[in-house]
Amino acid sequence: MKKMLPVSLAVLSLSMLPAPMILAEAPSPNQFYFLPEMDGIAQGYVGDCMPYYEDGVYYIYYLKEGGDSYHHSIYLATTTDFLTYTDYEDPILEAADPPAQDDWVGTGSVVKVDDTYYLFYTGHTETDSFEYAETVMLATGSDPTSFEKTAEWEMTPDDSLNQKRDFRDPQGYYDEETGQITFTVTASVDGVARILKYTVSKDLSEITYDGIIFTDPIGKVYNLECSDTFKIGDTWYLTYSAQDDVLWYASSEDRYGPYSDPKPLDGPLFYAAKHVENGEQAYMAGWARRSGSERDTRKVSEWAGNLVVQQIKQLPDGSLVLEPVDAIAEQFQNGEALELEADSTTITAQDREYFTLCNAADSYMLTGNFKYEGEGSFGLGFDFKDGEEDYKLITYSPQDQKLCLQFRGGDVTPAEETVALEAGETYPFTYIQEDSVGVFYIEDTTAFTVRLYGVSDKPLMLFAENNQVEFTDLNVAVCE
Repeated sequence: MKKMLPVSLAVLSLSMLPAPMILAEAPSPNQFYFLPEMDGIAQGYVGDCMPYYEDGVYYIYYLKEGGDSYHHSIYLATTTDFLTYTDYEDPILEAADPPAQDDWVGTGSVVKVDDTYYLFYTGHTETDSFEYAETVMLATGSDPTSFEKTAEWEMTPDDSLNQKRDFRDPQGYYDEETGQITFTVTASVDGVARILKYTVSKDLSEITYDGIIFTDPIGKVYNLECSDTFKIGDTWYLTYSAQDDVLWYASSEDRYGPYSDPKPLDGPLFYAAKHVENGEQAYMAGWARRSGSERDTRKVSEWAGNLVVQQIKQLPDGSLVLEPVDAIAEQFQNGEALELEADSTTITAQDREYFTLCNAADSYMLTGNFKYEGEGSFGLGFDFKDGEEDYKLITYSPQDQKLCLQFRGGDVTPAEETVALEAGETYPFTYIQEDSVGVFYIEDTTAFTVRLYGVSDKPLMLFAENNQVEFTDLNVAVCE
């Protein structure tokens, strides 16, 4: 057990953190999949999210990449409906000038204890003179929009972990009954990705390491980033983004395990998502990965992107799936339906065949059902350069049981997710795209986030090869 100074003894006010400026609230060009306002000619992007809810307002704290952000400083956007956002112009918490423990800022969480807001965050340093490359640090505030860093308080890796480099992403929860704050923290222990539990007293004077609560069962990744725990009904869930992998969840009868084997919630382009709830509905807030260039047709691998919020649904067997936020889907349901070539079609093909639905708008929602009989691939096609060899695709392969994002007519696969579907079954689906961000939903089965540049105002298609696929009840709607 480590004893630390009470917070009241060690508050450091930073002159470099002015009161945040709020830009006028208005629908942004990225109405549903938020991007920060342009900083001059530089575009900033949403990195790891730290969502917090209070009194009807969702506070989405995030690590800002690019723009005017210094070393992933923490910025804030707020919303009441996930349709429009208030963009805070100045950082809520700024990285320090080196040498400092937090000359880079990593993700964390906001916890309210009585009338005080605690912002726990990762302090990451590239300076060799510090013992730890990463520690958990603290800022405090009297409201959720203004924080001051707290000196002389930090949470460091327990000696038993033999770990001084990877120790980050504190997700805190205050328990009024026990008067304690508990944390999940990400660390690699003995070369294996783990999630740890810590307990901190209400006055923050005592920190206790409680042990490892989850170990990567796959053994392929180095860290289980941005972990979170929450309860739906009688079941507790643990979520995490496996580094360079996908968003996973596991379930348990207890908040801190033991947990079931994990299952994926989305593909690799929806990253660092954490849950936020309003007492009735729970959501996952993360970011959609982007390409380094809109002309890149080989990979989607850049850190940070658009904010994407998805609704959590618990199935009768306790499984979780992601689905569109109701308020977002309603914007299209109440909007204008585009004229389609047909609202139902069956594609029977040996070689690949395409069926054009309509020209894609900048923002639209496609709904319908599909049923397949064979083993060949099928899905959605997006015209990119007026030639099949350059089409972009969302493809399902029954033989491989893979849902894929593919470029160059299928030759390049930037993202894939394992999804088990059955021939002869009817699957309702929804696809929502805004600008270059899209999410493909198979109802009660999976969500799959994609990045598609350069496909607006061009043909939106269905396709199949070596298969017979029936598409029914098709509809494409845009917002009014």
